[in-house]
Amino acid sequence: MNLLKPFISVSAMTLISRILGFIRDVLIANTFGASFYTDVFFVSFKIPNLLRRIFSDGAFSQAFIPILMEYRSTKDKKSMEEFISSTFGFMIFIVLFFTILGMFFSRFLISLNAPGFLESLEKLTLSTHLLTIMFPYILFISLSSFFSSILYSWNYFFIPSLSPIFLNLSIIFFSSCCSSFFHPSIVALAWSVIIGGFFQLLYQLPFLYNINMLVMPNISWNNIGLIKVLKKIGPAVLGTSANQISLIINTIFSSLLNAGSISWIYYADRLIEFPIGILGVSLNTILFTSLSKTHKKNKKSEYKKLLHWGLQISLILSIPSAVIIFILAKPIIIVLFQYGKFTYFDVLMTEQVLKYYSFGLISFILVKILSSAFYSCEKTNIPMKISFFALLLTQLMNPFLIFYFKHSGLALSISISSWINFLLLYFELYKRKMIFFNFRELIFILKLIISTLVMVVILLLVLNVMPLWDIGSFYNKIIRLIFIFFISGAVYLLMLYLLGIHILNFSYKISRLS
Repeated sequence: MNLLKPFISVSAMTLISRILGFIRDVLIANTFGASFYTDVFFVSFKIPNLLRRIFSDGAFSQAFIPILMEYRSTKDKKSMEEFISSTFGFMIFIVLFFTILGMFFSRFLISLNAPGFLESLEKLTLSTHLLTIMFPYILFISLSSFFSSILYSWNYFFIPSLSPIFLNLSIIFFSSCCSSFFHPSIVALAWSVIIGGFFQLLYQLPFLYNINMLVMPNISWNNIGLIKVLKKIGPAVLGTSANQISLIINTIFSSLLNAGSISWIYYADRLIEFPIGILGVSLNTILFTSLSKTHKKNKKSEYKKLLHWGLQISLILSIPSAVIIFILAKPIIIVLFQYGKFTYFDVLMTEQVLKYYSFGLISFILVKILSSAFYSCEKTNIPMKISFFALLLTQLMNPFLIFYFKHSGLALSISISSWINFLLLYFELYKRKMIFFNFRELIFILKLIISTLVMVVILLLVLNVMPLWDIGSFYNKIIRLIFIFFISGAVYLLMLYLLGIHILNFSYKISRLS
């Protein structure tokens, strides 16, 4: 299997989903601005979204996929179905339990996550109401992630990567067509999250049926495979939860700052998640499954080459992306968000956050790649310990950086700790001789830097002749922005080609699992 093809297809679907996500955020910004209501919604939505990232997208897949690969390699179909069925039943029971518990304690969770809301009874009451509505989203999205993990293991990368589109479409529909039916209108967004999560789950069922893996859930907690997953999931939860815990603490800090701080950070976070999702998450999805398969087949040489390929692709794509986002931070925010109640002041505040996030973009993506190397060979303790060390550093830096940089200091602390996280992961892999660095790698990185510098010169020249970004219609401004992205990308790829780096030569091939 040529890994470049599924990477491109997953990235393409992620791109479509992110574009729809931007449309939804533009609608939210245009309708509600950076206001009391958006602060309430974003805080309320962050809680189920963080739990989803910790327990389904991150920890579960990292514990479940390697064991499923083992079953595919060594067990018969009946044993594999029993394993999947037992895991399915366990997930329903546990997630449903926490969903009911979360709905019951919504007010407490809001108070814990945003203590600044305690000063406003209206904020606290509305956010509690929204969270109670949205909490079942965790059940839908956790099961959706479970189905996605199965499809990934059968090399069905395109199908699961399409599922987030349903959430964005649901929010877009409710924002534009249904908000007037709710009071206050922000409640429409809470119901859109539930509907979107349900369709994400429902959409994947026919594809599971096609591969004969649509099994009924079964409460059989003594299943050997399930026990293995549960033993691995603890460290995996701790490892993947470190960043999410950091985000929760940052929300606590931002709730104590000026009104709008939560929304400014949210919009910047959405923008930086665009390249992270398209590049980092897509590549990690492809790479983790392939690394797990290679590890189970004990192909150490291919494992190292595969990891090396992932790092090179990450650098090729992330270095210019970080530079472009830093330079174009203000134009991007103006074009996408400065409409309706979203003011120029909101643009400036969001720009500060986005620039500090761009400083850490390369490391955000590289950490995902290096972490997958440990999780694929079931060495979950190492990234867990490093993640919590990075979390500690983040929170030690936060008070100092908030004092000098206000809300944007939260983004800067995350970027700095992410680079430290990357360096520690790299050092651990280097010690274990799972990764290597030599003169050829140094030359490779220098070529990327030279190509990026030439791209920056052309980018600045083009920007110099562009009209002001607040002039013209939305379509006029978006075309100009796309044109700049196109020119920058074309110059960068041309320079890579002239320096001997051909993207098509990175079409790494790995044998299919028999």
